Amino acid sequence: MHSRGEAATLARLASGAHRVVELGVYEGSSAVVLVRAMAPGSELVLVDPYTADTRWAALPQGAWANATATRLAVARARRAGGATVRWILQRSQDVGRSWTGGPVDLVFIDGDHSYEGCREDWEMWRGHVAPGGFAAFHDARAGQPGGRGVPGPTQVVDEAFRGAGDSGWTVADEIDALVVVRKQA
Repeated sequence: MHSRGEAATLARLASGAHRVVELGVYEGSSAVVLVRAMAPGSELVLVDPYTADTRWAALPQGAWANATATRLAVARARRAGGATVRWILQRSQDVGRSWTGGPVDLVFIDGDHSYEGCREDWEMWRGHVAPGGFAAFHDARAGQPGGRGVPGPTQVVDEAFRGAGDSGWTVADEIDALVVVRKQA
């Protein structure tokens, strides 16, 4: 679900993080990368409703995930050491709206790929990112040199960070379909 370069970037960002939140877990491939990179005592929060009505525009027609299989894959990776894993089976936007879990060093936005869903994820989670922390958008580089993505996340990134941009945030890295932005310290 992600390239080797994207996996290496996510691992690098997670390695120094105290708390990482992943929005949209699907089959858990990114969660496995994150939990393996994180230090003992850190926390990985995985947010996904695992419902049939979840809009995943990035997935092939008819694709779906199995929450039980995903939990088993992440648990296997977790046993090798690393972060504590907390699952939240709700819409990421609703969790962000009521979040009381403390500052987040990295939020990985890879859930609802519609423009509205991705934009709402950004709006609900941006305030929870700690100064100097990161937000990473997957499937957000359609039309960029060497990039790929889908319309929703790409439009959110283009509006928020390209051109006039979002004050207080800068593009820190881009690789394949991944765009990483950093909140000013």
